[in-house]
Amino acid sequence: MAKTESTFKNMVLVLLVISLAASISLGAVYNLTKAPIAKAQQQKKEAAIKQVVPGFDKLEPVLVMPDEGSDPVIINKAFKGEELVGYAVETYTDKGYGGRILLMVGFMPDGTIINTAVLKHTETPGLGDKMDASKSAFPNQFKNKNPDSYKLEVRKDGGEVDAITAATISSRAFCDGVQRAYDVVKKEGEAK
Repeated sequence: MAKTESTFKNMVLVLLVISLAASISLGAVYNLTKAPIAKAQQQKKEAAIKQVVPGFDKLEPVLVMPDEGSDPVIINKAFKGEELVGYAVETYTDKGYGGRILLMVGFMPDGTIINTAVLKHTETPGLGDKMDASKSAFPNQFKNKNPDSYKLEVRKDGGEVDAITAATISSRAFCDGVQRAYDVVKKEGEAK
């Protein structure tokens, strides 16, 4: 049997075939997983809305551009019958140690915080990820507080929030996201 010589042309051809096969495989996997991933994200968002604003039967989403930030914030106005019972605000902050943090914050019609939920983050495991209620009591200090009278900054910065130990940046980012949510709710309420 004749031995083929490795030439530049042969190596480029083999590399091209391998790259093409890998691209087709990645495209197929993406198409197979795109719908289930989107469905799981939607279910997580719906569960977060129910966690931060309980007892509603209808939602009306409104997109609001915050005064600071590059992306809109989604306000889900929650109604029970025709009565407004609160707002579930899908907000974000880009000030996290690991990048963007997505939050869901629930407000009563008067602006008092009902609850918070973390939708997505890339904070350090064991430190910054303690902003999630399943990992620490950090978010509990926001419940039943009205940002008009409760300064949403960590104590180190003159605010009233106890930061997560060794995760001040993540704590500041969480406060920033909650403040952004409150600001758009207030802006939307004043626009009416």
